[in-house]
Parts: sequence; C-alpha cells; structure tokens
Amino acid sequence: KIVNLCAYKVQIVMLSMYSLLILKGDRMWHFAVSVFLVELYGNSLLLTAVYGLVVAGSVLLLGAIIGDWVDKNSRLKVAQTSLVVQNASVILCGIILMMIFLFKTQLLTLYHGWLLTMCYILVITVANIANLASTATAITIQRDWIVVVAGEDRSKLADMNATIRRIDQLTNILAPMAVGQIMTFGSPMIGCGFISGWNLMSMCVEYLLLWKVYQKTPTLALKSAKVEESELKQLNVKKECDMKPAEGVQLIVEKDVTGFEPQQEKEVSCAARIAEPFITFRDGWVAYYNQPVFLAGMGLAFLYMTVLGFDCITTGYAYTQGLSGSVLSLLMGASAVTGIMGTVAFTWLRHKCGLVRTGLISGVAQLACLVLCVISVFMPGSPLDLTVSPFADLSARLFESEPLPTMVSPEDKSEMVFATGMPNLLNGSTTPANSDPEMSPEPVPLISVSLLFAGVIAARVGLWSFDLTVTQLLQENVVESERGIINGVQNSMNYLLDLLHFIMVILAPNPEAFGLLVLISVSFVAMGHIMYFRFAQKNLGKQLFVCCTPDPKTVSDSSPPGNTSTV
Repeated sequence: KIVNLCAYKVQIVMLSMYSLLILKGDRMWHFAVSVFLVELYGNSLLLTAVYGLVVAGSVLLLGAIIGDWVDKNSRLKVAQTSLVVQNASVILCGIILMMIFLFKTQLLTLYHGWLLTMCYILVITVANIANLASTATAITIQRDWIVVVAGEDRSKLADMNATIRRIDQLTNILAPMAVGQIMTFGSPMIGCGFISGWNLMSMCVEYLLLWKVYQKTPTLALKSAKVEESELKQLNVKKECDMKPAEGVQLIVEKDVTGFEPQQEKEVSCAARIAEPFITFRDGWVAYYNQPVFLAGMGLAFLYMTVLGFDCITTGYAYTQGLSGSVLSLLMGASAVTGIMGTVAFTWLRHKCGLVRTGLISGVAQLACLVLCVISVFMPGSPLDLTVSPFADLSARLFESEPLPTMVSPEDKSEMVFATGMPNLLNGSTTPANSDPEMSPEPVPLISVSLLFAGVIAARVGLWSFDLTVTQLLQENVVESERGIINGVQNSMNYLLDLLHFIMVILAPNPEAFGLLVLISVSFVAMGHIMYFRFAQKNLGKQLFVCCTPDPKTVSDSSPPGNTSTV
C-alpha cells in the first residue's frame, strides 16, 4: 500500500512538471505569436485575425480526425509524436520569424514583396501545425493518461485535474510576463530566439518525463480498439439494482462491442482512402451526439460564445473606456487568482456534494456573478446607445469606403486628448495646458466598467469549477476506445462557439454595441447551464437537489495506480 502510494505521488510530480513545462511553452508562444504578427505587418491586426481564423477553422474541421488518430495509436507514440511536432514547429516558426525581422527590408524588394507574403503564409501554416499538435497533446495527456494513472479513484482524478488547471492559470500569468519583459527590454528578434531555445530545451525534459511516467504505469501500455470489460462502468444501473439514480455509480453506458471485432484485411481503394477523413469526421460527431454526457459537453461549449473574458475583445473595450495596460494586467492577475480559487472550490464541492451537483452549483455561481455585467450595461459610463445601429461601423467600412484609422505618430501623441479624460492612474493622460477647459471632454464614470470587470473576475470561480466538472464527466463517461475522438469533437465544438463570438464582434464592432454583446453573451452562458441542468436532471432525478451527498462508492487506497477494475 505504501509503495503504491509513493509510486502514485511520483507519477503526479512528474506529470505536474511535464504540464508546467509544456503549458508554459504554449502560453509563451500563443502570447508572442500574435505580438510578432502585429509587429511584422505594420501595427495592423490583419495577420493576427487571419491566424486566429486559420487556427479555429483547423481545429473545427480536424478535431475529430486528430482524436481518431489518438484512439488508433499507442499512447506513447501519440504523446511523443505530438510533443516533437509541436516543439519542432514552434522552433522552426521562431527561426523563420527571426529571419523575417532581420531581412524584412530586403524581402520587401524581392519579387514585388511576394516573397515576404509567402513568408507570412509559411509562418501562419507552421504555427497552425504547432497548435494542432498541441491539441493532440492535450487530448492524450489531460483526457487519457491521467485517467489511467488515477485508476478507479475518482478523488485522485479530480485532484489531478485541479492541479493541472492551477498550473495552467499560473502559467497564464507568468508566461506572458516573461515574454513581455524580454521583448520590452530586448527586441522581437530576441523574443523569437528565447522561445525557440526554451522549446528546444524543454522538449528534451518533457520527452524524458513522459517516458518515466509511461514506465511507472504499466496500464498505459494496455490499449485496444476493443472495449475491455474493465472499461465498462454503467451510467444508469436502474435495471441491475434497486438503487435510485446516484451519481458516482453512473459512469459509462455499456456499448455494443460487436462492431469492434477484427475483420479480415481488404484492399482499400483510392476513393475509400480519400473518403476516410470525411467518414471519420461524420462518425466522430455522431458518436459525440450519442454520448450520455452530450448535453454537459454542449453546455461547456456554449460558454465559449462570450465576450466576458480577458481576450483581445474585452481588452480593446477596456482601452476605449480609459483603462491602462497596467490596470488591465492587475485585473488579469486577479482573474487568474479567482480561477485558482475555482479549482479549490471544485475539489471541495465534489467531495461534499458529488460531481454532477458540483457543476450545477458552479453554474449558479457563475450566473450570479454575471448579473453584475448585465447591470453594468445600464449604469453611468456605459457607452450603450440603442439609437446607434450595431452595424453602423461595419456598413461605413464596407459600403461607404470610409478609410481605416491610421496609427498616430509619436510627434502627434502629445497633441491628442483622451476622449475619456481618465485620471493619471488609469490611462496616464493629462489635459494639455493650452487647451480650453470648457472644451475638455468630461470624465467617463467608472461605475459601468468597474461592475463589468468585477462580474467577469468573480465569475471565474464558477467558470473553472464548471469546466473541471465537465472535463471529469467526459473522462469518466467516455469509453477508452473513444476518448480521443470524443474529446476532439468537444474541442471542435468549443472552437466553433468561440469562432461565432468573434464573428459577432466583427458584425457589431462599435463600442455602443458592446452592451448588446454582453447581454447576448450572458444569454448563451445561461443556455449552456440550462443544458447542463437538463443533463443533471436526467441522471440524478429527484436526488438532484439532495446536496451534501458524495459519491456512494469510494475507492480504497489499496488499489494500485492505473488499475482499471470494474466499479
């Protein structure tokens, strides 16, 4: 027993170190690549927008295919291949960016600038490959490996999920800070070199850690396309026992295994090979729809259709309201702290109330906090103006040929007056001494933007607790042979709703319409939690509101890590 416990702790430490290294590299790269693209294209967001569109579209179309590849290959091969491809792509992309920064002037003159354009396309393509490999890594490690390492102990699985999410939140703060400081006191080229060097060194350590975890967990080597009896844990056992629906017993619906019987090899035609990815795409989405946790997964995906997060959209809106970069960095730090609090709340609520009820409580908490965002729309300082068409700015750009705003030169910055008139603490701007006081813009009240960010930050507790709940439901309720493809489709759903929220902002980009975007976002979040409520109601019935009822079965500590005995 003591030996098994020590081995489990060693596995946890190594997986945590691996997660820290790979997540830090991921966060640094995702933060830096957008900055690099803006720097390359003359302070324009065009390349960044194209990159975001390519990434979202690729995961949307290839998520199921990536997941199917994860299912059909051995765990070690998938983890090693995705790790090497991801890091090698980042290293190559960093080298290409360094060359562009060094020889951009010469590249502009060659072939009328087409060579530079091809370099941009190459950078976006290689960066997209890195993101797809990162998706495969996340599926195989965070959705499969840790399930096998935790064995049948759901408490260990919950702790491992929470630990990885805390590491994710910490790297979300530290990684951009590190890259930002290097680029501020150095240059973008030095930043490219640093990220390439980091990925080269960390890849070796990550590879070694994966190999050690694989060696210490023999069950990771046991993977078959056939559904093993040890993997079948009944989602609904009403017919087998007289127990009422209780969440810890409801795990996996037993599936017909006849379809997994090996068949004689047949010669595959060229047309069949071409059609195979499309068939995999269709089968993946059908399998996802037929999952018992389909509504829970859809509920999580709907949470991505929101502007209430610390992305470029909310940050841009904050700048229009006069908040400075330093204030925004503090707010992002506060959101990461509340995110970590959400992981702690998840483990405590799951222990007290059970997994399914934890998601319900987390959803209520998130919606309660988002009420502040709804109130902020109608408070003083809100730019909401229903008399202005949300599409006015879009129609002006497309149909009236209104020129795009140009960057202001440093010489002209001193002559500009911030329209918000915020104090120095917020935007560092002051009213010019020679300006007419009567013509000075009135300060915008901070009540609206303060309530908005208070709601966003507070809602992170419920958001991340809910995210962990759905993640563990997918881990526990999806058969081992389908974990990859189901989680691949889940990633595709998440990217689809995320893509829709960007389209929504493109259609209504003016600040006067941001209040409407907030209301639409809260509506989608509410719909997501309604879907989850329906899932919880179907699975727990009348026991849904009987709180303080933990899982009926607790796994003894004597079960070795990685053991997958039948519950």
